[in-house]
Amino acid sequence: MTPSPTPSTAHTLPGWQRIRTQGIDMAASVVPPRDAAKPTVVLLHGFPELAFSWRHQIRALTDAGYGVLAPDLRGYGDTGPQGTFESYRMQNLALDVTGLLDALGHARAVIVGHDFGGALAWTLARDHADRVLGIASLNTPYTRRTEADLVHTMRQARGPTHYMVTFQQPGVGEALLGANVTATFRGLMRRPAVTLDRFAHLCARVRALPATVFTGEPELMGAPLLEEPELQLLARTYERTGFEGALNWYRNLHRNWLDTAATPDHIGVPALMISAADDFFLPPTTTRGMERIVPDLERHTLSDCGHWTQQEQPEAVNALLLDWLARRMTPALSARSTPAGASR
Repeated sequence: MTPSPTPSTAHTLPGWQRIRTQGIDMAASVVPPRDAAKPTVVLLHGFPELAFSWRHQIRALTDAGYGVLAPDLRGYGDTGPQGTFESYRMQNLALDVTGLLDALGHARAVIVGHDFGGALAWTLARDHADRVLGIASLNTPYTRRTEADLVHTMRQARGPTHYMVTFQQPGVGEALLGANVTATFRGLMRRPAVTLDRFAHLCARVRALPATVFTGEPELMGAPLLEEPELQLLARTYERTGFEGALNWYRNLHRNWLDTAATPDHIGVPALMISAADDFFLPPTTTRGMERIVPDLERHTLSDCGHWTQQEQPEAVNALLLDWLARRMTPALSARSTPAGASR
């Protein structure tokens, strides 16, 4: 583990370092638990974000004595584009995380994810349950495997302009988002301008959630969310890395669907689901029926909140997360078993 030689997020997050996993170096904020009875919490960001998106939670968790591991995931930030196109399949991204745990000597951890990081968190809880004490997801539900992949489903439901469909074509998303990176984040990182009820009555073009939403859509995007230095940190980072690595997460959606053909849909660890009442990307209705496959599930919905949940309502998210951790992630739970080959 070495300091990052080209720090961007390093200026704002504690314990910023590079960690070797799966033959690549990943950059992450690493803070050991201050209270030996408390576990490490892994924070997995979404698109198009960075570990920086968890800055409010990192402070709250470390102040409460928990350890924190918050990486810039493969394709993002100081980790940057790494490996082949296929290395961005969800199976391999999960191994990136378990490799980080191995490198830091953690047999188990609590996994928390938002957006695409939520999908990765659910994958870890399903496929690597022996490494997961519990899971919390912001906005992203766990859903049963469907008869078609998510891209096909969105094409049928939203049409060919939907961002997931558009992002499948190499170069298109890169050109759209990268034409003016500062303008992209200035337009995207905003609170919602409408409630979900109002969203349902907007014109079909907007309800389709076209890729242009990611460069700002006045009918959807309201008040700015970030302070100018925060926005510039994101913009400068993506100007350096580009968007291709991050977009490869979308371009592996079909491969992820193929990879899970024989995978049982079941989450056996304690789970916390935090939804945002006005998230038009991942509305609370997408979580319906989760109890059938996530039996130990606790739910909360934050009112007056859009997609960027942990940044829009950090105090509310921190309160829910810390309360759940205190009640469910106890020392007894942490010690109940150890994965094969690991030591207590």
